[in-house]
Amino acid sequence: MDKEITQQLKRLRKQLREAKKAHHLPAAKTKTAQESDHALFLAAMKGVQVLSGPATVQHTRPTPSPWPKGLHVASPILNDTMSDFWPWDELEAGEELMHMKPGQKLDTLRKLKRGEWRVEAELDLHGENIDSARRQVAQFLHLCQQRQLRCARIIHGKGLSSTDGIPVLKLKLKNWLAQMPEVLAFAQANPFQGSAGAVLILIKSGQP
Repeated sequence: MDKEITQQLKRLRKQLREAKKAHHLPAAKTKTAQESDHALFLAAMKGVQVLSGPATVQHTRPTPSPWPKGLHVASPILNDTMSDFWPWDELEAGEELMHMKPGQKLDTLRKLKRGEWRVEAELDLHGENIDSARRQVAQFLHLCQQRQLRCARIIHGKGLSSTDGIPVLKLKLKNWLAQMPEVLAFAQANPFQGSAGAVLILIKSGQP
C-alpha cells in the first residue's frame, strides 16, 4: 500500500477517535452536574429531622352556637303592619281567603290553591284569642322567612264554636296577611289541606 495512503488512514482514524471522545463529554458533564446538585441538597438538609407523625395540621374546631340555626331571631314589631283597621271589614257569606301582592305571576293564586307548593310549616290557631293569634302569626311567618320556607299553612278554623258562628280569626287573618311584608300571596286551602278552615301562604324569600 502506498505510504501516503497509509498516513491518511491513520489521520482519519485519529479524527474518528477524537470525535467519539467529544461525543461522550456532555453526558459526563451532565452526570457530574446532577451529582453536584444532589450533594448541595443533602448539605442543605443536614440536621433536618423527618416527621414521625402524619403530615397534617389539626385545626381547633369552633364551638357550636347553642341556638339552632334559624331560631335565634329578633321578634317582629307588632304595629300598624298588622292593624285591625283595614278596608276589609267583613267577609261575604262563603267568601274565600284570597289575596296576591302586586308583581306576582297571574297563575300564582291558582297554583297556591291547588297545592303545587309543598307546605313546609304549619300553625294551628284553634283556642287562641285575637291578641295571642296576632302574636303567633307574626312570629310564625317571621320564623318561616328566616328559615327560607316558601309555603306555610295556618289553620284558623271555621268559627263553628264562636258567637253566632262568625269566623272571627278568619277575618282578622285576612287583614293581617294582606298587610304583612313577608306575605306574597295567600289562598284558602283545598279540600285535602283544610278547605275553609285553613289558608295557604306564599312567603317572600328572606335573602337580601
